[in-house]
Amino acid sequence: MLVRIVKMHFEEDKINEFLSFFDKNKELIRNFEGCRFLELYQDLDQANVFFTYSYWDQESDLENYRNSSLFKGVWATTKKWFNAKPAAWSVHKIVSLP
Repeated sequence: MLVRIVKMHFEEDKINEFLSFFDKNKELIRNFEGCRFLELYQDLDQANVFFTYSYWDQESDLENYRNSSLFKGVWATTKKWFNAKPAAWSVHKIVSLP
């Protein structure tokens, strides 16, 4: 399983727009083939910093999503609200305790 972590910094006055936009697209992203999990986190100390965590069956599933019209549309809209360059990591889950 592949875990994708994305850190995004938003303009303060764009946070609500981002949250509304994410809410409208979260089910589409989560139900994309190969996606098994999706969460959005907000930093406790910096309200304009958000993280997405998504689990993918295979790296090819993530790549198919990243090349899809869904991703291209979501990313084109979302990146307009950034105030810093986003960072992303793809990692393998080693241990998970319930």
